[in-house]
Amino acid sequence: MDVILLEKIHKLGDFGEQVKVKPGFGRNYLIPSGKAVSATADNIIKFEARRAELEKQQQTLLEAATARAEKLSAVNISVARKVGTEGKLFGSVGAVDIAEAATAAGVELTKHEIRLPSGSIRNIGEFEVNVQLHADVSVVIKVNVVPEEA
Repeated sequence: MDVILLEKIHKLGDFGEQVKVKPGFGRNYLIPSGKAVSATADNIIKFEARRAELEKQQQTLLEAATARAEKLSAVNISVARKVGTEGKLFGSVGAVDIAEAATAAGVELTKHEIRLPSGSIRNIGEFEVNVQLHADVSVVIKVNVVPEEA
């Protein structure tokens, strides 16, 4: 299935590229989420007519993500959890917990933007967490996991 990308997608292509994807991926994810349109002759003509407008939208999204990245890099996020005697957490700190703590600190962040390649955090200490705000904008934030006061 051929689709025209309406935004840059990691490991797939840039804005405006016509790429070949598996039919299920295009039909069930890319097209319904507005990230691509089917590459029919009619859609190609419509896309080329709206290209400047869509490029401007992408530029606006990129600028907004860059501004959010600057705010995020200045914020230290602290998460309090119950801890055992050896410094191990009862449970873990995941993307949802980090997103809630960031929102409480005054910076808007969703769990889908947080990248934890090695899984949830299971110890106390300071950790560096990658946040992917846009296909071109990534920032590293510091998350401090501290023991909860009884």
